[in-house]
Order: sequence, then C-alpha cells, then structure tokens
Amino acid sequence: MQLQQLQYFVAVAETRHFTRAAELVHVAQPSLSQQIKALERELGADLFLRARGNITLTDAGEALLPLARRILADADTARQEVQELVQLRRGRVRLGATPSLCTGLLPDVLRAFHDRYPGIRLLIEEGGSHDLVRELARGALDLALIVLPLPPSSPALTTLEVLREDLVVVSSPEAPAPGHGGRVVRIADLASERLVMFRHGYDLRELTVAACRAEGFEPDFAVEGGEMDAVLGFVRAGLGVAVVPRMVATRAGLSLRVTPLARPGLHRTIALAHRTDVAPPRAARELQRMLRQR
Repeated sequence: MQLQQLQYFVAVAETRHFTRAAELVHVAQPSLSQQIKALERELGADLFLRARGNITLTDAGEALLPLARRILADADTARQEVQELVQLRRGRVRLGATPSLCTGLLPDVLRAFHDRYPGIRLLIEEGGSHDLVRELARGALDLALIVLPLPPSSPALTTLEVLREDLVVVSSPEAPAPGHGGRVVRIADLASERLVMFRHGYDLRELTVAACRAEGFEPDFAVEGGEMDAVLGFVRAGLGVAVVPRMVATRAGLSLRVTPLARPGLHRTIALAHRTDVAPPRAARELQRMLRQR
C-alpha cells in the first residue's frame, strides 16, 4: 500500500468522479484508475461501485476512508516535523532591532542561539522602530525588536512584550555631574545641560524630546544625528550628556558616569513583532523563544 494510492483513493471518494479526482491530484486519469485498481487488488476488495455517472463507496471503501485520511494526515505531519528540524540545521533568520538593543540585549542571546544552531545564518538589520515596521510589512524581516507603542499607521503585526527598561543619563566622568551633582537627575535639570542627541527617527530621540517639552523647555543639542556608538563616544569626549537605556549604559562600563532619572523617570517597552498574516519560520520561532527566556 502506497501513500500515493491512498491519496488517489481519498480524492475519488471526495469528488465521486475519477476525472475530477485526477485533476485534483494533478495526474492523468488512466494512471489514477490503475493505481486504484492496484490498491483494490492488494486489499482484496472493491472500494468503489462504478456505475455510469455514479461513483459510490463500497462497505470496504467506507471503512478505509477515515483510516486513509488519518494516514495521509500523519504522513504530512511527519514531513513537516522533519522539514522543521532541517530548518534548524541550516537556513537563516532575518532579525531587525534598534541599535541600542543590538548593543545591549542581543549579543548574549545571539551567542547562545549560534552555539545551539551553528548552521543558521543570522542576518541583523539595525534601524529605528518605524523603519523596522516598514521592513516587516514588506516581508524583508522575519522578526523585529521594536519599541512600543506602534505607530498609528502600522500594518497588522503581532507583538509580544519582552522587556521594560529604564532610561538613564550618561555623562563623562571628567565633566561636572548633571543635575547639580545629585544622586538622580530630574527631566527639568536637562534644561541646563547640552545633550548629545540621536538622529531623527530614533525612538530615544522622540522620547527624550517629548519629555523635555512636557517640562516646558526645548532641549539644547550639542551634537545630533548619531547612532548609539557615536552618541556614547561623544559623551565620553565630554561634548554633553545623553539619555540612553540602562542596559546600554551598564555595558559601557566605567568609561561613563551613569545617573538615574528621578521618579517617575522614563521607560521604554520592547516587543518582538512579526507579521500577523505570515507565521515566522521554525528557526525564527526558536530565536523568539530564546529572546523571551533571556
């Protein structure tokens, strides 16, 4: 008994027509009929009552139909499981992330993923959340780590919160401490500081500028337009202070002074996103699981 024969049998049983069944399984009708006859010989029973214009199942056919459907479903499941295992031995994952997350969150997770699945290529795209949402929408990424909330005009995305992170103020240890040297910095204290600011489209830029405006002042930029590494470098050089995620500041080590923001402070929520209408491939789902369990 062959899976192909069972597939042909189920097609005839469901269409009650040999020609339409042959079209359904993309085979010539004589070949389909021959395989059905071979299956009947092997089973020792007729499966169909063949009358002009009327194909019906025999008792043997009725008994075989649910079993055949189950066998074909199990075979399909087995095929999918093996393919998914193969995907974890080779393939790729296209992951988008903001530059601050590439600096802070991703290195340890990606190292663990690579150690477990060395055959999977990791393609990382850095960008602001708005840019990453566009890349997800056009199918250029499997997953993206983005900052919530999503832009109002975002496409249909499924998001899962993975991290809520405090923002802190970083400054050069050789420069005067921000906030008049206190243990914390108020947003209002930034009015007397020169800021090193990220480029347009950066979530951290928008969040910081909005917080300053809520306190009634426009921030004074010493330098603007950089990515994360550039911003940290400019702060180390004493050009100004910057508001960055705590995880990034911690990784920067002793080369920067880190001062918390006074309550309620500033926070950002990080989520994993993928297109709602397209399930991520198996390797991407495994990376998603590891990011959630980091």
